[in-house]
Amino acid sequence: MPNRPDPDAPGRGRDSAPPVGVPNDLADLPWELPRAFLGLDRTDGPLNEADVAVLPVPYESTTSWGAGTRLGPDAIIQASRYVELYDQELDCEPGATLDIRTLPALELTRAGAAPAMDELQAAYGRVAEALGDGFLLMLGGEHSVSSPAILAQAQRFGRERLSVLQMDAHADLRLQYEGTPASHASAMARVLDRADVVGVGLRGVSREEIDLSRASKASTLIWADDMWEDDRWMEEALEALGPKVYLTFDVDYFDPSIVPSTGTPEPGGGDWYRTLRFLRRVFEERDVVAADIVELAPTPGLPAPDFVVAKLAYKLISYRYLTKAG
Repeated sequence: MPNRPDPDAPGRGRDSAPPVGVPNDLADLPWELPRAFLGLDRTDGPLNEADVAVLPVPYESTTSWGAGTRLGPDAIIQASRYVELYDQELDCEPGATLDIRTLPALELTRAGAAPAMDELQAAYGRVAEALGDGFLLMLGGEHSVSSPAILAQAQRFGRERLSVLQMDAHADLRLQYEGTPASHASAMARVLDRADVVGVGLRGVSREEIDLSRASKASTLIWADDMWEDDRWMEEALEALGPKVYLTFDVDYFDPSIVPSTGTPEPGGGDWYRTLRFLRRVFEERDVVAADIVELAPTPGLPAPDFVVAKLAYKLISYRYLTKAG
């Protein structure tokens, strides 16, 4: 069932403000939910008053097999309108109490991958500064968009080194791929000098990436097949993460039976509940400063993966604000 506005819930009523573009005298009509994350009404005011900002970046340029990641952010937002606000695990409704803003999509230059990444780093940095202490959740797009976001966050924290938790089927440690270092396959290689990267769920890598990881103290690889025996991998990942963490979640981390809608699927990926158990620990034991979800390539006529990813996005927000939401 889709969420319907609850007049008694903060920020959900029709009496506070009409939907965008609707005059006040028509505000009481049964309009659809806003085309924003979770269908939440837009809240005006300075961005630094928001708890969460959702930033769509529908960028796609260097995909190497299946295409369609440019459609991912919109599919996630549309599916999120059917996610129940009540979270059974947490026994609360984070979406009803948090100020969650959905920003317009960033349309990056088409002058090339490198100029687009430079433009994104500058734009993302300005959004992060405007948001202040709020939680910035970026929705991609291909995985190349994560590098500028990570570098912008690393710049914000100066000498305090950032850790990156990379949930992914691939290491993305190629120095360049198909002629560009701004490739989705090079996303983590671009940030190793500024952040420690802990890759979890990996199962499709090149010899080049293995050699680079072994030569770098900033890279930790945790293989998907090691995650099925017991939960020791969780301890290994947490020990490798520093106090401040940026979470990048490539949806091909999941087994294709859960999320088949991605350009480079790999068998043997993560499952739902084990993944949530780990993510909740990360948010409880580390300061997750920002996150992104990337590489959803929607399949026409198959909405389930879009909904899975939308629910994941809501889980990240809920875990980030567990205390406040509860």
